[in-house]
Amino acid sequence: MAVPADKEGHRGRSSPAAVAIDDAVLVRQCRTGDSAAMERLILKYQHRIYNTILKICANTDDAAELTQDTFVKVIENIARFQGRSSFYTWIFRIAVNLTLNYCRRKAKLQIRSLEAKTADISASKRKLLKDYLSDEHVPDPEEVAQNRELGQIALEALNSLSEDQRAVLVLRDIEGMNYARIAVVLNVQLGTVRSRLSRARSSLKQIMEAFVNEG
Repeated sequence: MAVPADKEGHRGRSSPAAVAIDDAVLVRQCRTGDSAAMERLILKYQHRIYNTILKICANTDDAAELTQDTFVKVIENIARFQGRSSFYTWIFRIAVNLTLNYCRRKAKLQIRSLEAKTADISASKRKLLKDYLSDEHVPDPEEVAQNRELGQIALEALNSLSEDQRAVLVLRDIEGMNYARIAVVLNVQLGTVRSRLSRARSSLKQIMEAFVNEG
């Protein structure tokens, strides 16, 4: 199963209720052996699953493989899906758990230094980032990434976080999940989500500020 490049935005999606209804119908059809319904679910979620995995594992080949592994697990386990959570929550839980386990097992994600990158960034980009951070607000990864000048800086900063911090930040600030859903996906307490997200945002800001100060 080929995984296309990112071409789907994260804002202005269908309402959660509409998505849930559509998914519930498709899941019921899948459980009767309807392969066309499964194909529709895969097409519906493959971009978002791939994009989320990519931002956690920071490697396109790994992200493609993990996306395929996610859908293999979905196909293998759809008959046992009990509907205690939404399909959306269930598939993201599979994807994120696979990704975090893979990263930990292979030691793919380690705290990385940005020092090697600083020499390649122009003074104008440094000033742009400094101006962005000057009002003391916590940087929004998606907002920064949408700026062509700052996108690479944002990616490097995000890649410098631990996998746990990166996962919660991606799910909240890029995928747009609420805290309760993130807690289910990550299988942690709601308070853990809040504290981990706070630390991740603080770390991201510190990394980006350090990047500015390298100039």
